[in-house]
Amino acid sequence: MLKEVIIVEGKMDTLAVKKALSADTIETGGFTLNQRTLNDIGVAYTKRGIIILTDPDSAGERIRRFLTQKFPDAGQAFIPKVDATANNDIGVEQASAQAIRTALVKVRHHEINPQNLFTMQDLLQNQLNGNRQSTHNRAKVGAILGIGYANAKKFLERLNHYEITKEEFNHACDCLTASNTAHTGKI
Repeated sequence: MLKEVIIVEGKMDTLAVKKALSADTIETGGFTLNQRTLNDIGVAYTKRGIIILTDPDSAGERIRRFLTQKFPDAGQAFIPKVDATANNDIGVEQASAQAIRTALVKVRHHEINPQNLFTMQDLLQNQLNGNRQSTHNRAKVGAILGIGYANAKKFLERLNHYEITKEEFNHACDCLTASNTAHTGKI
């Protein structure tokens, strides 16, 4: 059984998580988050630790931001949108058991004092901002690093707040380049 409690949005997310591994979950009920649910999350946060695993959509990101402000030491798990999409729906409940396990292996923790190791120049140099493929490239690199998809500003924040090393970043960018080269046949 996983020590931390996984915070998900709904009952179907809980079912998907339980198919992937033995873990306790707390459901937010979407963004409604009543006081009892917040109290339950607070107890879990204090006693066992929590991992936030919300849907890779705008509503899931709003819930994640809100919970991260309240519980800054929470673990952050991200399922790439491509792995959480099925039946014209996006969410944790659409992800395979393997995609959920992979996201949980790559849990990151938000640092209160960010390292400011990365700049917007790093994103530009690695085609993660400023060109047609940037959105696609950030999604791929975010999946490799386990920090999820985000716009350029938020992606840069995650690089600096989730203790990503230059080596990890460079490796992810190398994987992206290799993948793009294989796909287009260009060198």
